[in-house]
Amino acid sequence: MPVRRYTRTARWLHWLVALAVIATVPAGLVMVGEDISRGLQDSLFIFHKNLGVIILILVVVRLAWRALHPAPPLPDSVPRLQRRIALATHWLLYAALLFMTLTGYIRVTAGGFPLEMLDALGIPPLAPRSDPLAEAAKTAHFYGRFALIGLVALHVAAAAYHGLIRRDGVFGRIWPPLGR
Repeated sequence: MPVRRYTRTARWLHWLVALAVIATVPAGLVMVGEDISRGLQDSLFIFHKNLGVIILILVVVRLAWRALHPAPPLPDSVPRLQRRIALATHWLLYAALLFMTLTGYIRVTAGGFPLEMLDALGIPPLAPRSDPLAEAAKTAHFYGRFALIGLVALHVAAAAYHGLIRRDGVFGRIWPPLGR
């Protein structure tokens, strides 16, 4: 039986989020460093915050799309335990992405910092100005990054395993982003 693929829209959304996360993680790690110029730090904060808003929107769209277009089944050659791990990892990735974008949003808005993209659109902050709330969100965002990075690493390792070693069609469900 040929392997069924995700829809073109699902593949596009997946790779857009992947590229955005690949860009925000290093930016986030560098921007909080001690040996960084203020100008570069400011630019990275602006980049990180606004790309975080885009990631949040893309993840919400992905979840809505996924609700209407379920994931294609894994090939029969994938053992039951791997199926369960794959399903759990995917949903944990969605949860981690939502957690990170929402804690980042709360940290910024509760801290009274601008969120340039939303400010330009006239969208008011949804979180009240609160230093304790901002600090709690900052701490949650700080520790959440470890979960997100770990889940992304696990996801990439599984994709590499299926695409390069097993060659069982699992990776072909999401790649290439374009094409039939």
